Amino acid sequence: MKFFKLFFILFLGLGVLSCTQETQKKKVHFIGEAQGTYYAITYFDNHNRNFQEEIDSILIAFDQSVSVYQPNSIVSRINRNEKDVQLDDWFIGNFELAQEVSSQTEGSFDITIAPIANIWGFGTFEKPDSVNTQLIDSLKQYVDYRKVKILNNKLVKENSSIQINFNAIAQGYAVDVLADFLISKSIKHFLIDIGGEIYAKGQKPDGKAWKIGLEMPEENAESRSYNQVIKLHNQAVATSGNYRKFYIIDGVKYAHSLNPKTAYPVRHSLLSVTVITKNAALADAYATAFMVMGVEKTMLFATNHPLIEVYLMYDKNGGVETVMSDGFEKYIDVE
Repeated sequence: MKFFKLFFILFLGLGVLSCTQETQKKKVHFIGEAQGTYYAITYFDNHNRNFQEEIDSILIAFDQSVSVYQPNSIVSRINRNEKDVQLDDWFIGNFELAQEVSSQTEGSFDITIAPIANIWGFGTFEKPDSVNTQLIDSLKQYVDYRKVKILNNKLVKENSSIQINFNAIAQGYAVDVLADFLISKSIKHFLIDIGGEIYAKGQKPDGKAWKIGLEMPEENAESRSYNQVIKLHNQAVATSGNYRKFYIIDGVKYAHSLNPKTAYPVRHSLLSVTVITKNAALADAYATAFMVMGVEKTMLFATNHPLIEVYLMYDKNGGVETVMSDGFEKYIDVE
C-alpha cells in the first residue's frame, strides 16, 4: 500500500545557489531507479567521491529483504509460508518500527494489510474489474498487526493466510539506510530523496537549509504548483495523498488509502498529509496512518506527540483548506 509521493526538490537545476566554483567541484549529485520509482542524492565531499555504485548495491540488497515485488525476498518467502525463513536486520527494523506506529495509531497503520491491498489492486495484483465485497470481508480477519510477532529470528503468524506488505514504510526506511551509509563515509551535508521520501542533513555550502516544495492536491493539473516551501535541517519529511492515486469502478471513486479496520478505502476530506520527524521511515509510516485517521484525529495525535509535525490539506466545499501543527510553522520558508 504505497501512496503517490508529492515532493519536488527546489534547488535550481539540482544544484546549489550562491556557491563558489571551488565549492561546486565538491558537490556530488546522481539519480537512479529503485523500488519502482526514482532516487536523487546530492552531497558535498572534499574528495569528490561518487558512491552511486555502492548505493545501487545497497538498494538491490534491501529489496531482497522487504520488497513484495521481489519473488525471492524474505517478505515474499514469508508470505508464501516457506519454512525456516531467517530474518535480517532490515526486515526486523522495518517490522519493529511498523509495529510501533501501528500501536500508537490504534491500527490505522498495519503491515498485515497485504491481502486487502491486493484485492483492491493496490498491492501486487492488478486493478480489479469489480469490487467483490464478500471476498474483501472474508479477508478482513487476516488484517491485524497484533497477530504477527518475531520469535527466535523468525516471523510467527497466528494464521498462515496473514501476509506482510512493507510498502508504506520500506521506502522511507531505505532513505535512512542510505543516510547511515553516507554518514559512515564522513559525509556531513546531504539530501536523499527516494520517490518523495526525503532526509536532509546539514546544509548547503552557502549556509542555507535544504528547501522542499509541498505540492497542491490537484487531480488533473498539467503542471504542478506548490502550496508551501519548507526548510529542513537534520530532519525527514514524507507526504501521502489520495488525489492522484485512485481508480473508479461502477461510478465510485476508490482512493489509495485503505483503512485496515474496515478493509475499505477511506472516504473523508483529507487530501494530503505531510509529516516531519526524526527519520524517513517513521515519516513514511505516519503519513500513511494519518491519511486513514483524517483531519481531526491527526491533529489531536500531533498535539500529543511533539516530535511529529504535520501539515494537512483537505477539501472544504470544493476548495483546498490547510491546517498545521504548532511546531510545523518554523519549517516554512518565508524568504
